[in-house]
Amino acid sequence: MTKIKWGILGAARVNERLMPAIVQSDTGELIAIGSRRKGAAKECLLKYLPEYEDKVSCFDGFNQIINHKNIDAIYIANTHDQHFKTIAQCLKHNKHVLSEKPITVNAKQLQSLTKLAKQQNCFLMEGVWMRFLPAIVKLQQLLSEGVIGNVHSVNANFSLPGSFADTHRLMNPVTAGGALLDLGIYPISIADVVFNKAPEHIKSFVHKSTTGIDERSTALIDYGNGQFASLASALQQNGPTEACINGELGYIRIPQFVGAQSIELHISGQDPKYFEYNFSDDENFKFEIAHVTQCILQKQTQSSVLPLSTSLRVMNIMDTLRAQWQLQYSNAVESAELTN
Repeated sequence: MTKIKWGILGAARVNERLMPAIVQSDTGELIAIGSRRKGAAKECLLKYLPEYEDKVSCFDGFNQIINHKNIDAIYIANTHDQHFKTIAQCLKHNKHVLSEKPITVNAKQLQSLTKLAKQQNCFLMEGVWMRFLPAIVKLQQLLSEGVIGNVHSVNANFSLPGSFADTHRLMNPVTAGGALLDLGIYPISIADVVFNKAPEHIKSFVHKSTTGIDERSTALIDYGNGQFASLASALQQNGPTEACINGELGYIRIPQFVGAQSIELHISGQDPKYFEYNFSDDENFKFEIAHVTQCILQKQTQSSVLPLSTSLRVMNIMDTLRAQWQLQYSNAVESAELTN
């Protein structure tokens, strides 16, 4: 079977789950990893996939991978502020791209990359792995069958406990930090999975850190026809990562919805039903990688599950929230200009 040969740009922690998904895939093969920090790519490989030390090339930099003649697709795993420029460079070198979320920091950047990917006839997708999990697929099936009747509301929260230094990428505006782009995209995405349309009105509340990024926020989103979402994300806060979809006949609860392995179906007057989809930590990304490699092998330039128009819809919501909070990054980070 033909395999898609992958390169990874960035020695991020996401590689702990990403690299096993690629090497265990029937349709993917990991060729190389690169990092701009000297020695980091090798450190990453030895930490997360030591048995592949002699099989995967490691580079101090990105150009060797972007120009690598044997690499078909590249996963973007560097910081948010660098996604736009790095993706553009990959597309210009005719590489298919799967980017860690958020694919860009604003809608204008995504629109520019969408045009570029079309011009280059390259596949481009945002890596929101949650959308490809069997539990989320089951959620969509249950909703399409109308098991809870008309859906009235969605409640979802994603908080990250612990303390982060001001220089940490999550707290740093230079790296497009903040809870929204890193965590808040997931509650927004689960609401998007449920309603599958753009909202009509958005109201929100935010608490900013001393560095100026959004440390925690709550958004109230009106999707029209009496359908609402209450979505929250926070850094340096404890809280349950869960989503609840509420309907006229019952509700669906998804514990740990970001990496969902189960769904609870509660219908009034009936015993609850539980659907389990267990997988190990090193299998988290396998569903997404399997989908992307099939798309590329079938010469598709966008995903049917997560097309760029859907990513744009979510990005527009995040742009609206940041505008309400008067949270804008530097011109260099926000720029949507493609350079030669």
